[in-house]
Amino acid sequence: QVQLVESGGGSVQAGGSLRLSCTTSGLNFADYAMGWFRQTPGKERKGVSYISSSGGVSYYVDSVKGRFTISRDNAKKLVYLAMNNLQPEDTAMYYCAARLKTAYLSPWSQAGSYKFWGQGTQVTVSS
Repeated sequence: QVQLVESGGGSVQAGGSLRLSCTTSGLNFADYAMGWFRQTPGKERKGVSYISSSGGVSYYVDSVKGRFTISRDNAKKLVYLAMNNLQPEDTAMYYCAARLKTAYLSPWSQAGSYKFWGQGTQVTVSS
C-alpha cells in the first residue's frame, strides 16, 4: 500500500519560513518523480515545484522561484520543500505527489500525471 504523508505545515507571519516534508512508503521511491502542489478553497490544485527521480532536475512555479527549494533523499524516501520569505498568498493546503519517472513527457505541473497523493498539510501566512 502506497502512502505519502506530509508534515511541517503551520502558521507563520509574512517573511517567515517553513520546511515541508513528505514521507513515502510502499513504492520504489527512486522510480518516482515528486511534486508539490497547493490548493486554496474553491480553486484548482496548482503545481508549486517538481523534482526528478534522481534529484538532478527541478522546476518551480514563477511565484516561488528564489524562495522555495525542493530536495529529496532517496535513501530515506523523503522529499522536502523549504519555503522562505513566505507571503500571505502562499497560504494553502500543500500536497506532495508522486509520478513515475517515465511520465516525463507530461508537464510537471499537470496534476493528472501524478499517480499517488498525500492528504496535505496546511500552510497559513499572516501579514
